[in-house]
Amino acid sequence: MITATTVSERKPTHVRYLIVLMLFVASCFSYGDRVMLSIAGISFSKDLHMDPVRLGYLFSGFSWAYVAGQLPAGGLLDRFGSKRIYGISIIGWSICALFAGFAGYLPATAAFIAIFGIRLISGLVQSPVFPGNGRIVASWFPTAERGTASAIFNASQYFSLVLFAPILGWITNAWGWKQCFWFVGTAGLLLSFVWYRAVYGVKAHPRINQQEIDYIERGGGLVNIDPGSGSTQKVPRLTWAAVKMLLSSRMLVGIYIGQYCITTLTWFFLTWFPVYLAQARHMSITKVGVMAALPALCGFAGGILGGVVSDRLLRAGYSLSFARKTPIVAGMLLSVTMIGCNYADTQLVVMILMSLAFFGKGFGALGWTVIADTSPKPLIGLNGGLFNLIGNLAGITTPIIIGYIVKRTGSFHDALIFVVATALMAIVAYLPIVGEIKRVDLKLPEAADGKA
Repeated sequence: MITATTVSERKPTHVRYLIVLMLFVASCFSYGDRVMLSIAGISFSKDLHMDPVRLGYLFSGFSWAYVAGQLPAGGLLDRFGSKRIYGISIIGWSICALFAGFAGYLPATAAFIAIFGIRLISGLVQSPVFPGNGRIVASWFPTAERGTASAIFNASQYFSLVLFAPILGWITNAWGWKQCFWFVGTAGLLLSFVWYRAVYGVKAHPRINQQEIDYIERGGGLVNIDPGSGSTQKVPRLTWAAVKMLLSSRMLVGIYIGQYCITTLTWFFLTWFPVYLAQARHMSITKVGVMAALPALCGFAGGILGGVVSDRLLRAGYSLSFARKTPIVAGMLLSVTMIGCNYADTQLVVMILMSLAFFGKGFGALGWTVIADTSPKPLIGLNGGLFNLIGNLAGITTPIIIGYIVKRTGSFHDALIFVVATALMAIVAYLPIVGEIKRVDLKLPEAADGKA
């Protein structure tokens, strides 16, 4: 007799949707921690007597250590698994946020030094987040669903502004900037409890059935990459030989360059955009919190849509290269519309143009999807770390370059030109440099796989 239970057991579960939801939420909190500094910075730059250059260096403090931690983070993810390393990261950045709030009670110079140092530590402990996202998606999702899944967690950078900018703007206005750090830190610690209860490797998850595991594996999901998953493949050590092999691929180098250019737009929106609205467009801090969320909502919609369009092109029979490159190029072209803000006189026109640019940036942000598609199987975490390292060099250069531009010129006119130019360079990287998008098959030498 066929029972209801028997029928239900034949149907695949959908635990992977819960996993991508957790990646989205965790990434929102990670970006919320980064957004917090730009919202609070409008207030504490006055308290700590910072000019644009000094504020730019403080904005970049997170990225110095974030970039430095990418390769070690990728190696740790490959060796110890995504759940453990990612969870430690959540706890670490939450504690850093709590300490940064207390540093605000120090004298101005000491407070600047303390917050800069804490942001360095926060950047270091957050370094596994996006390599971990890419690694988990490569494991949990078949190729034809990977674009949408990656777009969902990547869209967190926009939704974090939608979610956190109004809240943090209100907190800053009502109580002060120190309370922003305490709010984000406390929320992060609560998130860590949920993370450890909800996230597992594919074969270790208590709610998944064999039908979903088979579906993921048949579709190209790398279900055996986590420790304890039954894989017999040796995990390579983090060596310069492995890094050199990744850098020997022209396709991967083009992807890395493209990510640097796209991430320049990200860091403009995360750091200087609220300051631009306050200083160049004369908005109050409460209004900045609300108005910054509107273009970010468009970026969120663009981010989801870009992944959906890419996966539909792939399912319609188009090549992987065409399916991934088309949204990237179209999105970067649309993001160029922000240059019109240099000639706009009204806040409404500025917000429309920035919303279009946010949408385009989100639509074209498929870098993590491409990394999941192209990474050598034993080096997914390491390749994600190298990709994020090079991409997030923009987190160092963008805040500082814009800080110098604004101080030298007294306006954001040339800063917007700089951001638009990098969007166009992303197109150059993905068209003539990347070439065909395909998985790299690298043969590891003995020294790289732990035999020597």
